[in-house]
Amino acid sequence: MSFAKIYTRGLLGLHAPQIEVEVHISAGLPSLTIVGLPEAAVRESKDRVRSAIINSGFQFPTKRLTINLAPADLPKDGSRLDLPIALGILIASGQLPEQSTEGFEFIGELALDGHLRPISGALTIAMACQQAQHRLLLPTANLDEANQLPEFEVYAAGHLQEVCAHFSGNSQIQAAPQRTTATASYYQFDLADVKGQLRPRRALEIAAAGGHSLLFKGPPGTGKTLLASRLPSILPPLNARENLEVASIYSVANAQHTFGQRPFRAPHHTASAIALVGGGCQFHK
Repeated sequence: MSFAKIYTRGLLGLHAPQIEVEVHISAGLPSLTIVGLPEAAVRESKDRVRSAIINSGFQFPTKRLTINLAPADLPKDGSRLDLPIALGILIASGQLPEQSTEGFEFIGELALDGHLRPISGALTIAMACQQAQHRLLLPTANLDEANQLPEFEVYAAGHLQEVCAHFSGNSQIQAAPQRTTATASYYQFDLADVKGQLRPRRALEIAAAGGHSLLFKGPPGTGKTLLASRLPSILPPLNARENLEVASIYSVANAQHTFGQRPFRAPHHTASAIALVGGGCQFHK
C-alpha cells in the first residue's frame, strides 16, 4: 500500500470543516512535499512528524512522499494536523493496517519524541465529528474538553506509540466514559454584593427577567462595570445548546472557562470598534 487517507478537522471561526490528509509514497529521491494551502505551522510539521515517527520505533520512508490536504482551496493552519499526517505516512508505508482507522478522525500536535501535545478548539472539532457520526482520537490533555458532548465516542492518547498499538491490535484504547456535566451555579460576582444603587439594580432585574438589552451611562467610578459584572448571576441558567456554544468559543480562543457559567467581558473604555469586533481578512467558503 503506497497510498493512505486520514480524516481530520480544521478551524474556521466556530466551524470545523473536514480535511482529508492524503499520503502517497512513490519512487524517487527522498523528499516530503505538503500541498493544499499549508501555512507555516503545517509546513513545519514534516520535521516534527519525521522525528516523532523515528523516536517512536518506526521507520520513516526514504522515498518521495507527497501529502495533499484537501480541500485544496481551504487554508490549513495550526499544528493539529501532525497526528493525522504521521498516521497517513505509517499506513502508506505498510507499518499500520490499511482499514484500521475507518470511522475515526484525528487531531493532535506531535513532540519530537512522539508525545501528543494539546491543541486549541478541541470542543468545536468534537462537535463537528459528532455531527458527522465519526469517532475522535485526540491528546489526553484535551479529553475533558471534548468529553462534554453526550453520546459521543472520544478516545485519548498521550503518545504516538499508543495510537499505533491501538490500530495495529496490540493494545486497546478504551473510549472515555460518558460524564454528567454539572452546571456551575456559583459566580465570583453576585448582585447581592451591591449595597444601595436601587435604581440600577432594578434595571438589571428587569433586563434579566425580560431578556432586554441594557445601557449604563455615566462618569468613571459610578459603578457601571461593577453592576454589569453582576448581571450573569441573576440570568436564567444556560441550556445545553447555549452551554456548548459558549464553551466552543472559549475552546477556539484557548481560554479558561467554567462549563455552565454565562460569560462576562469587560473591554477597556478606550478600546476602538475594531478592537471590539475584530479586524483583518477572513476566509469564507
